[in-house]
Amino acid sequence: MLPVRDAVHFPSLINTLLVGRELSLRALHAALDGSRQVLVLTQTDVSVEEPTPTDLYQVGVLSEVVQVLPMPDGTMRVVLRGISRFRVESIAFGQGFIRSKGSALIEKEAFGPSVDAMMREAMRLFEEVTQLGKQIPFEALQMAAHIEQPGALADVIAHHLPIRPQQKQDILETADPTHRLSTVLGLLSRERDVLNLQADIRGRVEEELGQTQREYYLREQLKIIQQELNERDERGDEVAEYDEKIELALMPAEVHEKAEHELRRLERAPSASPESMVIRTYLDWLTSLPWSVLSDDALDVRRAKDILDRDHFGLEKVKDRILDFLAVRQMSGSLRGPILCFVGPPGVGKTSIGKSIAEALGRQFARISLGGVRDEAEIRGHRRTYIGSMPGRIIQGIKNCGTRNPVFMLDEIDKMTFDFRGDPTSALLEALDPEQNDKFTDHYIEAPFDLSAVMFICTANLLENIPWPLRDRMEVIQFPSYTEEEKIAIAQQYLVSKKIAEHGLKKSQVAIPKAVLREIVREYTREAGVRSLEREIATLCRKTARKFAEGARKKVSVTAKNLIDFLGTPKYGWGVKEQRDEVGAATGLVYTEFGGDVVSIEVNLMPSQSQESQLTLTGQLGDVMKESAHAALTCIRSRFPKNGPSDVHIHVPAGAVPKDGPSAGITMATAFASALTGKPVRADVAMTGEITLRGKVLPVGGLREKILAAHRAGIKNVIIPVDNKRDLADVPKQALDSLNIHLARKIDDVLKIALA
Repeated sequence: MLPVRDAVHFPSLINTLLVGRELSLRALHAALDGSRQVLVLTQTDVSVEEPTPTDLYQVGVLSEVVQVLPMPDGTMRVVLRGISRFRVESIAFGQGFIRSKGSALIEKEAFGPSVDAMMREAMRLFEEVTQLGKQIPFEALQMAAHIEQPGALADVIAHHLPIRPQQKQDILETADPTHRLSTVLGLLSRERDVLNLQADIRGRVEEELGQTQREYYLREQLKIIQQELNERDERGDEVAEYDEKIELALMPAEVHEKAEHELRRLERAPSASPESMVIRTYLDWLTSLPWSVLSDDALDVRRAKDILDRDHFGLEKVKDRILDFLAVRQMSGSLRGPILCFVGPPGVGKTSIGKSIAEALGRQFARISLGGVRDEAEIRGHRRTYIGSMPGRIIQGIKNCGTRNPVFMLDEIDKMTFDFRGDPTSALLEALDPEQNDKFTDHYIEAPFDLSAVMFICTANLLENIPWPLRDRMEVIQFPSYTEEEKIAIAQQYLVSKKIAEHGLKKSQVAIPKAVLREIVREYTREAGVRSLEREIATLCRKTARKFAEGARKKVSVTAKNLIDFLGTPKYGWGVKEQRDEVGAATGLVYTEFGGDVVSIEVNLMPSQSQESQLTLTGQLGDVMKESAHAALTCIRSRFPKNGPSDVHIHVPAGAVPKDGPSAGITMATAFASALTGKPVRADVAMTGEITLRGKVLPVGGLREKILAAHRAGIKNVIIPVDNKRDLADVPKQALDSLNIHLARKIDDVLKIALA
């Protein structure tokens, strides 16, 4: 007996077999020495190397060895001719090979019109299958055409059909020729349908895609075959995964319908095509957005107050307004609310207080910086017209938070600009308007997303740089500059301990007393916030860490005397801007995006070389400041007439820094009056105010920051417009106590105080 793995032999057919197992080789040699007959039995499991009786089918083919050809590798190629079907009754091992006993299966005779009809139909289908497929040789068709017995015809056709060994074995075990031929007819019909379907797919694919899409054609063939076999391919798994994600995302109905539509497109698109990649990315965004995820608000005003006081020193009015806002949220239970806009110089705590609000509410915190953004697509997203398109920054921030109601900070909103790519400021209107942001539409998502539950907080350095339509939708909260004492307190309570820990030090290893912090504030920083102060403290800690790394054992104490060894030469001088009274030089107070500052304005008169006076302005002045200079010049000349024309040169030092605004009007007028009359301007006086041609002093903005700048500079007298008196309520008492505030209604009031 010869066991074979993956082939089924049939009677009356020539079969070629490669014999390599020792068990089979010994059986073959025994047959060649005797009757030259062997029984070919098929294994039920092809992986079994040494089969047992239970691993073999019970029906095989009794065959005659026609030819044996030894191969170089020790195997034998054997040509066998099938004689008859044979049913095994017993199997025994002996003399190194397998012997079997049994009897041949006697076939019944079959004849009649129905048998003839079945044979003709079998020949017709076999011919059709042979023409459609390339696996059956034409010689097999010729052989079948000369067969007159239905059983033999069924055996020939079954032998050449590309069907599974199990199906061939079933045909071999069928002794009734009519039943056997009927089974073969069914297999032929199915094979014809499969080949027709394959040809149809091939024709449609080649017609639609051409020769450049051969890979797609092969995938489609595989897909149809697997569908016929009721199997799911990887694309099916991918589609099922996306389908599950869409259901779990709990999208609104219109978004859910859009996602399902895109999923159907993904099923039809080639998996490696650019279109498929775009659809996958889009579905990933749709299913990852928190359409219905809301974090629970922990609205407790007392807890919020503790958090704000813990994280921020001072800013009492700011914290008071934020607590009012949270109290309204707590009482009303509404998710909607005004858009807060924090306006103030850098380093005063605008961004950090936003984080504290998020902690107090128990919400996620998201922050995006809008500085330099000039493309509308940064806000609204890119349209899905290319592979690299993506949503705008707002949708990206919402996705990263994982909730629909985070505290969302839009930083540096005053530094956005616009060009030919659109106006991002206008794009923000829809997102920040509480009346319409419940249906915010991103160009990439192309579906409305509800932003009404988001608490938006904007930050800016200058309110004037925010376009009015956008400013109208926000509630502005001014962040003031810190006083000297506030900076020292912040350094003692927050910055020193923070930097000591960051540099791997212990509090017992370094001492930075209050007097040293005051010296740093006065001589090494000049700012509204505390960023430079934090950097200088970091420098002290860095130098201290180096000393300990080099082997220091004692505590490092920083004093006013050795401070220069740590930080170098002082960067700023503390005290009045001018050391003595000067003719033609006045001190003014200005407000910039970095807070209040003190500037000197110098005026010089020279004999005119022509019949008319010439005005020269230097120091990189803006248009508004130039107009103020002309107004101041006209006003003073009307009060101090002088014979003969003279050229006037007005200079504002620090020419590399752009300057603009009307608040230096009375300062330029005072400096010009001093140069015209020869009376010096008092060095301990600083002033701010707009001037008219008739000499009226008009109110200006940023008074709190300007007075704090005068306080930092050590100035004793400050002249302000009389209409700005109401703004003094916002100035810290410590600064007011150290200054003499003079109110001026006309330029004459200013000159009486300023001129010595």
